[in-house]
Amino acid sequence: MESKKEIYDIIPPEFIPKTLFFKSGADTKEIIETVAASGISFPCIAKPDIGGKGRGVEKIYVLEQLEGYAKRIGMDFLVQEFIPYPEEVGIFYCRMPDEPNGFISGIVAKEFLIVKGDGISTLTQLVEKDPRYHLQLSALQKIYGEGLNEVLEKGALKNLVPYGNHARGAKFIDVSYWADASFTKIFDGIFKQIPEFYFGRLDIMYSNQEDLKAGKNFSIVELNGAGSEPTHIYDPAHSIFFAWKEIARHFKLLCHISIKNHQRGYRYLTVNEGMQMFKENRAVMKNLDSF
Repeated sequence: MESKKEIYDIIPPEFIPKTLFFKSGADTKEIIETVAASGISFPCIAKPDIGGKGRGVEKIYVLEQLEGYAKRIGMDFLVQEFIPYPEEVGIFYCRMPDEPNGFISGIVAKEFLIVKGDGISTLTQLVEKDPRYHLQLSALQKIYGEGLNEVLEKGALKNLVPYGNHARGAKFIDVSYWADASFTKIFDGIFKQIPEFYFGRLDIMYSNQEDLKAGKNFSIVELNGAGSEPTHIYDPAHSIFFAWKEIARHFKLLCHISIKNHQRGYRYLTVNEGMQMFKENRAVMKNLDSF
């Protein structure tokens, strides 16, 4: 139940794409005029203000598609400029509130759902050849329809899902070893510019690994807080036991950070508030599943 808008509002603007917020049921004419006046061009990204696992995220190519999205989404949503960088990574960051510096507890690189043409096979046939991609076929049929009958030229690449989410077909690779002293220092300095940010994962689009390690040519796609997963556990090379261990490690870190913040005067979430949050979240997810 975290509002993406509220999170974007506390991130220094130079680190995020241009983003617009619209209330559910907003007039489509007003939406179009606001987007045009903002300078956001097509393609752009539309996403629900409260979401998860890539649900409700769409790449928008034309005005008519944006109008349709606004009518269908049924909840507050964002329109965001499309980030042109080709790579995506998730960086999990932790810092104890009483310590000056934080650390990176995990990094995940993401391989998008990209197919390579052979000049003969349709997109559907290319998807069916890959066991991972095959699981996304029903979702892709809803998005592309007859477009999946397209035949790519030999060697041509097509990114069918430009979102780095494993629930949308992306493959996650554990690259936590990238977090050397230099990398950690650069991003610790960046993350400390986000007020009261002590635990969470930042999903970042970037140009190339060299630039990322230098802290340049990147954009923060999303910041996920206490509900974050250490997504490097989804590397197929890891066992379920590794995943359990990492989840337990991050729960322990979250617990210690929460205790420290409580000592600083922040109250704990009550059980009733937590149960109400889960109830509301189930309703949101149900709406997004139908979308």
